[in-house]
Amino acid sequence: MPAQKLNAEILTAAIEGYKTQKDRIDAQIAEIRQMLAVGRTERGIAAEPQRRKRKMSAAARKRIGDAQRKRWAESKKQAESPSERATREAPKPKRKLSAAGRKRIIEATKRRWAAVKTARQTQQPAMAKEAGTKTTSKR
Repeated sequence: MPAQKLNAEILTAAIEGYKTQKDRIDAQIAEIRQMLAVGRTERGIAAEPQRRKRKMSAAARKRIGDAQRKRWAESKKQAESPSERATREAPKPKRKLSAAGRKRIIEATKRRWAAVKTARQTQQPAMAKEAGTKTTSKR
């Protein structure tokens, strides 16, 4: 299709068409806004007036805070028992392992592992024989 050439008459007609569409849309927007405005006034009449937020003086806030801190301190004192205070004051010293004790533990561990290894070695040949017979029977 060949492109139409735009001349002044076509452009003017387009502008007029768009203006009429714009006017129609503006009128619809105005109607909707009017509906919203009516809805607001009806709600405003039925609703209670808003109460103002109370403001507390700095001195009153300080008195309340001090009283609350005092209550917390008393409750914490009552929660602590004498035995808890004693343990907190004198913790037990940390236990230390002597060189001789460490050596005994190492030797005992080595003996246990040696026993485990010998037990495995005695079980392995028996298991290997059984596994060898099974593999040959499959072939």
